[in-house]
Amino acid sequence: MRTPILALAISALTAACAPTADPGRLATATASTEGRECFFTRNVNGFSAPDDETLYLRVGVNDVYQMQMFSPCPDMDWAQKLAVVSRSGSSVCRGTDATIVAPGPFGQQSCMVRSVRKLTDVEAAALPPGDRP
Repeated sequence: MRTPILALAISALTAACAPTADPGRLATATASTEGRECFFTRNVNGFSAPDDETLYLRVGVNDVYQMQMFSPCPDMDWAQKLAVVSRSGSSVCRGTDATIVAPGPFGQQSCMVRSVRKLTDVEAAALPPGDRP
């Protein structure tokens, strides 16, 4: 009598450990987290702002990231210095992770970032010379 109960228990444990989600869905979820390109704020070593809503960051030697603001960040395009502040530790992976602190017309201003994306080498090389960080 113990053998059928033991077999039933092993069968129940095996079923409990089996994945319940669609394998294609699992692959997509894994790929989306692996595809994220994050950077540490301490590695930012240059920037340019062609307008009040776009910011390009030089990260390390070769990487260029584009940030889009939620709303215009006045005088960001004239700033000589600014800070990238991470709200999730010391790295930035998506727009909601970062705030830009820049001088404004009435003192220091904080600007919310909507999106962050790493430019490809081709996209970075295609930036106009005045927009390259």
